[in-house]
Amino acid sequence: SPAPVASDGLDVQASDTETTITIETRRWWIRGLDRNTMAGVMRVNVMVFNERSDRFHVDTFDLYHARSRRTFLAEAAEEIGAAESQLRSDLGQVLLKLEELQYEQATQSKTPTASAQSLTEDQRRAALKLLQSENLLDRILDDFDACGIVGERTGKLVGYLAATSRLLDKPLGLIIQSSSAAGKSSLADAILRFMPKEARFSCSAMTSQSLYYLGKENLKHKILSIAEEEGVRDASYQLKLLQSEGSLSLVSTSKEKGSGRTSTERYSVEGPVALMLTTTSLSVDPELLNRCMVVSIDESRSQTAAIHTQQRFNERLKAFLQHEQCQTIVQLHRHAQSMLRSLPVFNPYADQLKFIGWETRHRRDHGKYLTLIKSIALLHQ
Repeated sequence: SPAPVASDGLDVQASDTETTITIETRRWWIRGLDRNTMAGVMRVNVMVFNERSDRFHVDTFDLYHARSRRTFLAEAAEEIGAAESQLRSDLGQVLLKLEELQYEQATQSKTPTASAQSLTEDQRRAALKLLQSENLLDRILDDFDACGIVGERTGKLVGYLAATSRLLDKPLGLIIQSSSAAGKSSLADAILRFMPKEARFSCSAMTSQSLYYLGKENLKHKILSIAEEEGVRDASYQLKLLQSEGSLSLVSTSKEKGSGRTSTERYSVEGPVALMLTTTSLSVDPELLNRCMVVSIDESRSQTAAIHTQQRFNERLKAFLQHEQCQTIVQLHRHAQSMLRSLPVFNPYADQLKFIGWETRHRRDHGKYLTLIKSIALLHQ
């Protein structure tokens, strides 16, 4: 059939989950376009409604499969009382429009969030002043303390740098380990709180397949935070791949309704991501453990006493004033983080470094050591 006319003049209304296209007296509803993140795949739910006959036809199929289109058009023409040639022309225009929307969707998902561009001049100036602090790492620790996060000097600093490493090609992973009620979740929450909201993706648990279907979430250069390591043991293999390879892909098959044809769909998740987990377990998957830095919570009596002192302080009026100050500090760090760019980092002194090497795991540990140095340099860009 002739090529469909350009879709510029179509009446199109699009939302996150549904696209409505009206052509003369025929209205087309398309659902599921957001799940098609790969070029060459357009498996959607399509419903066409004829206002003249007040009848509709609906089916789910891949618009790129000619046999599936023929089956849909033949059944739709009979069901809604319209000419098949007319519906074929409509469907061609619908397909062209959906390709435009799919391209826009893919382009937006690959474009970094422009939160830094939305800052006022005063906010940019304050954030830049923070990033240019002569003793920036000490300033970060002081700001944690000002927000009531006592002790845990190593954990706070390593956590902040691991979160910053999300912008590197191979970010750090972080596991915060402690016994129950020692404060691992509080430390993780404090670190994440200093990061921009658009740079975080948090969840409590994951199934073995769920990661593959997160392509539309755009995890690239984000922090993937999971509340408890126990909640992702089924997805441990996928997390290891995402941490090492920087991406995930899954190819699955399904039967098309109507034609009975077997079609394949590819689901992809693009990284890299900075993984952050907390756990009370001493038996963490060793493969996952090797890929992450491990921070242990200070469980000493002196740290417990410091926490008790802070908890008592939180009951006083002064704590409210500290909370207001903390909000300002947190916002400042979020602005500063949003101004950081993803840049390659080269270490001209790398050949002068030394590292222990009597175990094979030290090969990966050495890589984490070098990445930690890169994270500090990236923070000082």
